[in-house]
Amino acid sequence: MHKNIQPNSTLLIISDTGMVFKNRSLYAFGPVVKEVDFFLNDFTSIYWVGYERTDQINNKSYLKVPKNVTYELLPRIGGKTFLKKIKILISYPKMFFRLLKQIKKHQYIHVRAPSHPAFLTMIISVFYPKKQFWFKYAGNWIEEASKYYEFQRFVLKHLRNNAKITVNGKWKTKNKNILAFENPCITEEDRIDGKKITETKQLNKKKIFCFVGALNTHKGVDLILETLKESANANNIAVFHFVGDSPNRKKYEQIAKSIKNVIIKFHGYLSKDDISEIYKISDFIILPSKSEGFPKVIGEAMNYGCVPVVSDVSSIGQYIHHKKNGFLIRSLDKKELIKIFNMCIEINPIYFKEIIIDNYILAEKFTYTYYLERINTEIFIK
Repeated sequence: MHKNIQPNSTLLIISDTGMVFKNRSLYAFGPVVKEVDFFLNDFTSIYWVGYERTDQINNKSYLKVPKNVTYELLPRIGGKTFLKKIKILISYPKMFFRLLKQIKKHQYIHVRAPSHPAFLTMIISVFYPKKQFWFKYAGNWIEEASKYYEFQRFVLKHLRNNAKITVNGKWKTKNKNILAFENPCITEEDRIDGKKITETKQLNKKKIFCFVGALNTHKGVDLILETLKESANANNIAVFHFVGDSPNRKKYEQIAKSIKNVIIKFHGYLSKDDISEIYKISDFIILPSKSEGFPKVIGEAMNYGCVPVVSDVSSIGQYIHHKKNGFLIRSLDKKELIKIFNMCIEINPIYFKEIIIDNYILAEKFTYTYYLERINTEIFIK
């Protein structure tokens, strides 16, 4: 346990993270569970408030929640219709008092924003200046977002100093309590494994690409498939792996069948270990997203020698520099993506090797060890 955190302390986590029961155990969204597991290095126990997501019972990315985590499930709310918005407002008072009850019991409160529970906790934090709140804003901090998300960002910028706000990337601000913070996704075991891979990895003659994320237009899946269909250089791509799922998957699989020169594989949801195996055999990870915070998969991919090909949005360009340690997609259209594919296909093997070694070093910023050190020295302080 780190010296700044009082002994025998319990951490309260408030989030809209999905949780589901199966085989008499509680499972939750894998990347968040991994963080929670590491928080137990500094806290005796954790009380976690999350959302029940029965629709995710077969999601392979969900992991079992550690035993010394007590949980409370909130009913899932959300939606764009007028009726659903009314239901959200009706649910607020009950949710407010449920959150308040737990906040009164805890000194250290970690909140994942933007979300409905996060917004209510922002209000509560104003009335408890001696408690330590940490709001982790996972979305894009500076670019256009929904009005509700933009309002949450406005509120976060005006909270008391007992609330630390961590965001993706470094941005000009007068607020000393707003901190740039990398998202953790890499264990020490991953680092050892990644070092072996990057030291021995060689560029494939026919390139291998991967995509990891939700299968939808916003993440750029339509654009990737349209580009592969029209690119004259597509026959220089051996395999394109899609990891992730959505209701659109069958539609994308049908489109993929019409692309003859490339083997396209849809894997659905995979465990973290299985995704790592995809990184190990891939030369490039491509993420032509319309907006992002900073996807954890970029750090994971770099750890295993996978060169990032990513949209120049939010803080991504602060880590990935065009033609230096990856490729930035500056306009989301087929002409731009064909140009980027050609750069990847024609990359010099020696240059590729230099990039993956440099990126392996950079990936240290996305380790849980580095993350916990910063929490102890910059977030929860006596």
